[in-house]
Amino acid sequence: MTRFIMIKTHILGFPRMGEQRELKTALESHWRGDITADELEAQAAALRARHWALQLQTGLDHVTVGDFALYDHVAHLIQLLGCEPRRFGFTGQETPLQRYFAMARGTAIHAHTSSCGCGATSGDGTPALEMTKWFDTNYHYLVPEFDSATAFQLNADRLLAEVDEAIALPASPKVALLGPVSFLYLGKSKEDGFDRLALLTRLLPVYEQLLTRLAARGVTWVQLDEPILGLDLGPAWQDALRQAYARLGVVGQPLLLATYFSPLADNLDLACELPVAGLHVDAVRAPQELLPVARRLPLDRELSVGIIDGRNIWRADLDAALVQLHQVQALRGGRLWVAPSCSLLHVPFSLRHDKALDAELQSWLAGAVEKLEELRVLKRALWGDETGVAHELAEARIARANRVSSRRVRNASVAARLAALPAGADQRRSPFPARQAAQRERLTLPAFPTTTIGSFPQTSEIRAARAAFKRGTLAEAAYRDAMQREIRLAVSKQEALGLDVLVHGEAERNDMVEYFGEQLSGFAFTANGWVQSYGSRCVKPPVLFGDVSRPKAMTVDWTVFAQNLTRKPMKGMLTGPITILQWSFVRDDQPRADTALQIALAIRDEVEDLEAAGIAVIQIDEPAIREGLPLRRAAWPEYLHWATRAFRVSASAVRDDTQIHTHMCYSEFNDILPEIATMDADVITIETSRSDMELLRGFGQFQYPNEIGPGVYDIHSPRVPETAEMLRLLTKAAEVIPAERLWVNPDCGLKTRAWPETEAALARMVEAARSLRLTATASH
Repeated sequence: MTRFIMIKTHILGFPRMGEQRELKTALESHWRGDITADELEAQAAALRARHWALQLQTGLDHVTVGDFALYDHVAHLIQLLGCEPRRFGFTGQETPLQRYFAMARGTAIHAHTSSCGCGATSGDGTPALEMTKWFDTNYHYLVPEFDSATAFQLNADRLLAEVDEAIALPASPKVALLGPVSFLYLGKSKEDGFDRLALLTRLLPVYEQLLTRLAARGVTWVQLDEPILGLDLGPAWQDALRQAYARLGVVGQPLLLATYFSPLADNLDLACELPVAGLHVDAVRAPQELLPVARRLPLDRELSVGIIDGRNIWRADLDAALVQLHQVQALRGGRLWVAPSCSLLHVPFSLRHDKALDAELQSWLAGAVEKLEELRVLKRALWGDETGVAHELAEARIARANRVSSRRVRNASVAARLAALPAGADQRRSPFPARQAAQRERLTLPAFPTTTIGSFPQTSEIRAARAAFKRGTLAEAAYRDAMQREIRLAVSKQEALGLDVLVHGEAERNDMVEYFGEQLSGFAFTANGWVQSYGSRCVKPPVLFGDVSRPKAMTVDWTVFAQNLTRKPMKGMLTGPITILQWSFVRDDQPRADTALQIALAIRDEVEDLEAAGIAVIQIDEPAIREGLPLRRAAWPEYLHWATRAFRVSASAVRDDTQIHTHMCYSEFNDILPEIATMDADVITIETSRSDMELLRGFGQFQYPNEIGPGVYDIHSPRVPETAEMLRLLTKAAEVIPAERLWVNPDCGLKTRAWPETEAALARMVEAARSLRLTATASH
């Protein structure tokens, strides 16, 4: 009977950074000029080979090619398709790698020669491509730019070289690329009134050329990702998918159409009808659709089931997975592909031997390498060899049972506090106008007050001191002295620059989520559980495994120390409950709403302690609140109800004259502005510079009722904009936001920047704010 069974395993993508973040090291060495482009490429090729070897060792039928990127896979596709934006002014003399990093990081042409003598780069140059979240993940992609003159031309040398590398192993490569319709959808029209869908007829011939060349190279499968199939699509986009695959499906190169992150819902029939050789679906995010898809998809097509969670690190319930897969296998005549739900880009490389985790917790978790092993076990069991993997199945069963019964997971006092929470715990005492008046009287700030988002440069000295303290080679008193010196430095620099509301700089913080998670119960931390956020930037998400509470104050001593150094207001800096939730690997054994409320109460305790210590301005950052939004609009109201309530619970215990700020970045907010308004923060700061203040337009049209600080320069690029550039953005902002409600600040925190460029940029920002004040005064 088993001779009729055809089970294949594969993955949609693999983490790029390497087990020890080797790619991050190589990239930053290249950007500093320490290694050449050829050396960078050689190190990248070695990483790819190592990752493919792992895929082969665990029995995958194909290694995945095309998922590796030196900064971002969408940026690679922009270059592959020959549609680099004309605004970069490329002459053809640049190498492809130089152009690639120019799009990713912006360009700066001249050394800065102003009187500051800082050596920072000048504003002469080109801003980087806009960056935004990849669907509802914490990965950021670079946004393609389109207009009516956009043209496409195949530049496939890099991809074809990677295919050759894989074939030489030897291995059977499956090329993974973003599909043409999702590529257009995820881009941005840079011309008023231009519909980027009009470019599809120009784009499809380039995809056809690419598929033809891949087939000639011996590639047996191409995975085209169309994750927009999980979104609410209008008829035009649905028709675009039909048009695209009517052409691409007959090229002769077998296509695996991949969708993930969300249910297909009303696009289910469309996905099953498109003329491709196979379809991949996310059975983790949409388990209810698995059997309907299995019945609907023609039997001459391959069905790839994403049964292993590619977004979280909990060990799979292999018994439950096998029940589902056997059902599908029966419907499909024994033919089945098995995979993670999505690319493994979103989980750590491995957690098997992580030295920071105890044995019990480690037994509950799976990184990318462990998920490859789970695929191997499922494949053998589906082939009928459950006896051969009986030990692995039993091990997974025991780990799951131990997690359910562990006393570390539940805390009765936390449950009791949630049950006793009064109905008005999420409401401020007075409406915003009354609070605004009280805050103005207390703070006495000028028009267009200037501030920063919170962090200042994390220098090598700061990182060395923190690492030594963590290793136990630096005494606590010496570590505190070192951090206080850094706080004094940050405060003195802000005073000299003339900023109005100061921050302590967060020298003591490794990461805006990890720092808090380390001090809250219910969290654990890995030593090497890094995940790429963008470019060379990696984060190490906490493992949120149990009930959350705050044993003691987390930030009060540092903030009070900083406030005592200045007469200006000092912001207390906290991370909000939804961001802590969203940027952690969250437990999957209770509703996320319950976990969010637990975190909110812990942050509320910290807010109350900061206010009691005399801190007048408290910022509760929520950059991830838009990111957590379900991809299907039908699920928005429920999420927004509990997410905004969690924020209000964290913020609402303070007096009227205590000013609550929040910060959000790198997301489109305009479609949830009413809900953002219900968060009722006194001041919201947002990223707007890369979009040239486009994101602010919605706030003005909506008539957002509270105060707003639009970012006036991009902190992710080394370029320092001129004062005039910032003033132009501020002037645009003042056209849609009343002057009395407008703040001035960078896009985001400054921890990844160096002091020279930071001081140069902030000096120009303060100068721009002062110019705007003079203009406003003159006009009155």
